Amino acid sequence: MKLYAFVLGVGLLPAVGLCQKTVSPGSSDINTNYIKPEKSLYTVYYVKDNTWDKQGSLTYDIVATNNQLTLTNTYVPKDNTWTSIRTTVADAKTLRSISYSSDGKEAKVNLNFGETITGNHYSKKTKKEKKVNLQPTRPFVDFNWTDHLISTLPLDLGYKARIPQFYYNSDSDIFVEDYTIKEVKSYSYGSPKTGKHDSWLVTLLEESTGAIYNYVIDKKDRRLWQREMSMGNGKWEITVNEELDYQPIKNRFNKEQAAQQISKGSSVIIGTAYARSSSGKKLGGLVNTAKKQYAPKGTEITLFANSAYYEEWLEVNKKIRKQKKVQEVPLDPDFGYAVKKAKVYDDEGHFEFADLMPGAYVIMASFDFTNSYNYSYVSGYTNYYNYWGYTGSTTNYGTAKSSYVDKANIEKHVTIDKDGEKKEVNLKEM
Repeated sequence: MKLYAFVLGVGLLPAVGLCQKTVSPGSSDINTNYIKPEKSLYTVYYVKDNTWDKQGSLTYDIVATNNQLTLTNTYVPKDNTWTSIRTTVADAKTLRSISYSSDGKEAKVNLNFGETITGNHYSKKTKKEKKVNLQPTRPFVDFNWTDHLISTLPLDLGYKARIPQFYYNSDSDIFVEDYTIKEVKSYSYGSPKTGKHDSWLVTLLEESTGAIYNYVIDKKDRRLWQREMSMGNGKWEITVNEELDYQPIKNRFNKEQAAQQISKGSSVIIGTAYARSSSGKKLGGLVNTAKKQYAPKGTEITLFANSAYYEEWLEVNKKIRKQKKVQEVPLDPDFGYAVKKAKVYDDEGHFEFADLMPGAYVIMASFDFTNSYNYSYVSGYTNYYNYWGYTGSTTNYGTAKSSYVDKANIEKHVTIDKDGEKKEVNLKEM
C-alpha cells in the first residue's frame, strides 16, 4: 500500500492560555454516541521523508455492556515476538474511568479508579510487584481512550480544548498531563479502498514535551482514519485504519464448503493444456506455422471451486478497474482453501485432478511457448535497360521462417454433474 503522510510543518507553538476550555469526564462536549461497539484494525508505521517502515498492527475492540464501555487495545509487532494488551473500562456516558489493566513486554498493571487509584504493578524484568495508591487532584481521561475521546467532541473550524490525560508510569510521580487541541480544520482523506472522505484534521499538543499529534477524523461518522505522532528528527509514527468493515462483495466465501468440494468426492478431471498456433501476437499479414504447443512438463495447473463469491469478486474488480479511483479488492484470505494444484506430468501437456465433488470449477494455466511464422522480405532488385537507357526494374522477394516466445494464459470453466464422473477437458488458448 502506497501512502503519503500529511505531516504538518509545526513551529514553536504559543503557550496555552489560562482560560482554555477543559474537557474531562462528564463534559457537555463529550458525545459518546459517536463511539461504536466494533473492532477496528490499524497498521503502525515509522515514517521519515518518503520511507514507510511497518512496525506492527494495532487493534481496538470496543464492547458496550451494563452502561459501560470496554476498550481492548492490542498491539503486535511485525515480528510477532511479543504482544501488548491494554483493557480500559469507562462509564458509557461520561468516559469516567472505572478500571484499567495491561500486560505488555515489560510489565503488568491493574488499576481501579475511585477517589483514590489503587492496584498493583508487576515488573517482568525484576520479578517484583508493588502496590499502587494514587491521589488524583483533578478529573482526567484515561490515555487509552484519548483517540476515541477526540472523535466525540464538537469538532469544527477553530475548536480548541484542553484534555487532562491519565497515564501511569511507575518511574514518575506525575500521572495527569495536559494535551491541547491547537487547531481543527477541514481535510480530504484518500482511502485506497473507499476513495475520498471529508474529514477533520485535528492537531494536538502534548504540553509537557511539545510533541505534536495529528488526527484525521471523518466528519460524517467520526471514524479515526489516521493518527500521527512526532518522534523528533523528522520522524513520525503514523497509524493507518485498515477498514475491517470494508465489504464491497456481498456474497461471503465459505471456506469449509470449498475445502470439501475439492477433497471429499470421487470425481476426476483429466486434461491437456496447450496453445495453438493462432495464439499470441498479431503479426499483420504474416502466417503462423507452429503447431499445437503443449504446456511444458512441470507446468502448474490451478483448479478451484467456482462460487457466487468468486463471480461477484470478478465483477466488482472489473468496475473498479474501469473507474480507476480505488485499489482492487483482494481475494478473501481464506480463498486458498478452495484451491487445488497439479502439474503437467509429461511432454504432451497432460494433467489430472482427483477427489472432486459435483459442482462448478475454474481451471487455470500459464506457460511460455514458442510460436513460429513464415515471412517474406525484399532480397534485391532487377534493373532493365535498352539501347536508349534504363527502362524499369522489378523487386525480388525471398521467404524465411522465424519464431518468438509468447505466453499462454488459459482459463476454463468446468462442471461436474454427478459424483464419480470422469471429465476430460482441453485447456487450450485459441
